[in-house]
Amino acid sequence: MGAVKPWHIAVLVVLLILLFGAKRLPDAARSLGRSLRIIKAETKGLVDDDKGDLAEKADAQAGRQPIPPQQVQQQPAAPPVVDPVQRSRDVI
Repeated sequence: MGAVKPWHIAVLVVLLILLFGAKRLPDAARSLGRSLRIIKAETKGLVDDDKGDLAEKADAQAGRQPIPPQQVQQQPAAPPVVDPVQRSRDVI
């Protein structure tokens, strides 16, 4: 029931030709091929970068030391905030 038969492919090809036209299909296939090549090259580059980065990260981790805690400086307390509306009511 889930198998693709040759007549399924033929119907699909006919529908694609009717929808897009015979002139546009080769261009679409060409651009799809280029896109797949670009994706393949980028994923290969990412995998190669990851392998190189792991070695660099392992070397960097070995030489690390914890950061010493810094002294917290106390700031002077800010004056209390006075609501101008409440202040005018107090005056009256």
